Amino acid sequence: MSMNIKDILNKMTIEEKIGQLLQLIPSFYKEASEGEITGPLKAAKLDEKILWNTGSVLGIANAEDMIEIQKKYMENNRHKIPLIFMADVIHGYRTIFPVPLGLSCSWNISLVKKTAEIAAKEAALSGVQVTFSPMVDLVRDPRWGRVMESTGEDTYLNSLFAKAMVEGYQGNLNEECNIAACVKHFAAYGAPEGGREYNTVDISNRNLRENHLPAYKAGVDAGAEMVMTSFNIIDGVPSTCNSKLLRDILRSEWGFDGVVISDWTSVDELINHGVAEDGREAAKKAMEAGVDIEMMSINYVNNLKSLIEDGEISEKLIDDAVLRILSLKNKLGLFENPFRSSSIKESEETCCCEEHLKIAREAAGSSMVLLKNDGVLPLNKERKIALIGPFADEKNILGPWSIYGKPEETVSVLEGFLEKLPKERIIRVKGCDVASQDTSLFKDAIAAAEKADVIVLALGEEESMSGEAGSRADIRLPGVQEKLIHTLSKLNKPMVIVMFNGRPLEITGWYQEASAILEAWFPGTEGGHAVADILFGDRNPSGRLSMSFPYSVGQVPVYYNHFNTGRPYVKGENSRYSSKYLDIPNEPLYPFGYGLGYSEFEYSDLELSSEYMSKGESIRAFLMLKNIGEMEGIETVQLYLRDVAADVARPVKELKAFKQIRLKAGEEKRVEFEIDEEMLKYHDLQGNFKAQKGKFILSVGGDSSKVLWKSFKLI
Repeated sequence: MSMNIKDILNKMTIEEKIGQLLQLIPSFYKEASEGEITGPLKAAKLDEKILWNTGSVLGIANAEDMIEIQKKYMENNRHKIPLIFMADVIHGYRTIFPVPLGLSCSWNISLVKKTAEIAAKEAALSGVQVTFSPMVDLVRDPRWGRVMESTGEDTYLNSLFAKAMVEGYQGNLNEECNIAACVKHFAAYGAPEGGREYNTVDISNRNLRENHLPAYKAGVDAGAEMVMTSFNIIDGVPSTCNSKLLRDILRSEWGFDGVVISDWTSVDELINHGVAEDGREAAKKAMEAGVDIEMMSINYVNNLKSLIEDGEISEKLIDDAVLRILSLKNKLGLFENPFRSSSIKESEETCCCEEHLKIAREAAGSSMVLLKNDGVLPLNKERKIALIGPFADEKNILGPWSIYGKPEETVSVLEGFLEKLPKERIIRVKGCDVASQDTSLFKDAIAAAEKADVIVLALGEEESMSGEAGSRADIRLPGVQEKLIHTLSKLNKPMVIVMFNGRPLEITGWYQEASAILEAWFPGTEGGHAVADILFGDRNPSGRLSMSFPYSVGQVPVYYNHFNTGRPYVKGENSRYSSKYLDIPNEPLYPFGYGLGYSEFEYSDLELSSEYMSKGESIRAFLMLKNIGEMEGIETVQLYLRDVAADVARPVKELKAFKQIRLKAGEEKRVEFEIDEEMLKYHDLQGNFKAQKGKFILSVGGDSSKVLWKSFKLI
């Protein structure tokens, strides 16, 4: 290390050490702040001495603010220990990419890594040194607003994206345009009861180990410098004071030696959870569990010194935490240059530059999923189009957690269309607002549609309807948007629906009336261009769902890798006494891995190199893939495995590998996968991670429901 941080630690008073464990927002240092902050702001009474010993700042808005605050801080800190500036850079800094759930539907690991690299560069130049990303929580309930910030319902896919995003943000940390990544929310935050934000999580240790923990571990193994605790309880213990999670699993088992930070005021919230009587007990429990930084509450500042003096905790706990924080500052080179790469001029030149916008357009196009197409797409550029809906000319399509993005720099659908067609061929009307019950604009929509050859409806959720604290029990299109669909469908004209939203929606009430449905998510800065690229056939859609679309919210949670049950429902059988609903299908409307394109791919000749696999060895699977369509396209070939009989019940299938194959029209290619013993392992009754001898079913296809299959045995 370039700086002897232990020497600095030895010179610090206990008050100075405790200050390093506190994180505050910029307004404590600067009267005005442009940063967007979530959570309840506590009326903190901090004297100036504490202010100049605080270790980090959350939510810096720009390089100018960062430089000003850091200068003022360095003038007042006795040891010249720099502040570290952290922010929620979730899917881009100023160049905004699709929300993470959308990005994950690209199934393109290298592309997502590239978006993280760009976000890191723009953020670093703008004064940010740490991002609270990636969020790798496994999600199976679309009622929960923060599914938009996740990468879906599959453990394997989540783990790949966790690794890619950490590597994209951090690089080797030596480059000034790298920033440190913070894996969150540890752990199982994505499984709240009822899909309600901040709610209880009650899952088995097996579920935790097999489904939820692997993506966090993938981020840690990729070198993430920080981990954030989650708001929820697990087995009755809040994550912010959960020694089993933070000490036993994260540090001892996984070897994580980085910084652990609480979520916003979550140390304070130990009192609400009922595990701490007051702030003193909350501080004691969080520190003993291994939380290094307390975000935006002051229990550490108010209580740690007296807890040490009274012999209730050891000062070594504080020393260890401070060393980890100083070590991160040292790795980032802040002792040599407290301003790092912050540059007002370079930030303005780099943010939303042509190169970054090109990647944003590619990412948006790769993320969109074509759910339905009755032949109306691609649109004929010679036809007259009625572009209708609250998102027809809306620039607020960046999505939640696009704090530093600018709507005025965003491309709307109308602007995307105008790049493709002359304005005389587009009739644009609003039709309705997003959440209003007012139908007075329907008459304008009907008039526009009657004059057009094709209707394009741009519908969806407001940004505030998803994201943190954006839980919804009713996940249908809000307001009168469904009524607008029903009204316009009566005209019997081709109708394309483009959806802007942060979660899978329940669309069963209208999807049959649409000629085509494009799931655009919240696509970011270049969203309008990407929508137009796909609708007019300048891009062949290739997105595949990373989270199932429910047939009904009553199915939730609904996910592909479920268990079979002792009385599985078999489609076509009429037995009442099987695991099924009487009024709706068991299956989602659109399953995990699903997505259409303008090409059609034919799977054939699935073969295995052997019907037997020996321990420690591998076998190969081969199949032929042919593009039988008329346009070059990308197919995401997905491989699933099932353990037919084990010590414990195993899912009906689990994604274990995939390949994205680009084929020209008429082109055919042999696709090969290697299957090794590691892919067959699970946690047995004793908690051992092992593969058990016996029969396995391998299936390959274009989504989780349509597959070819073969069986083999592990011997």
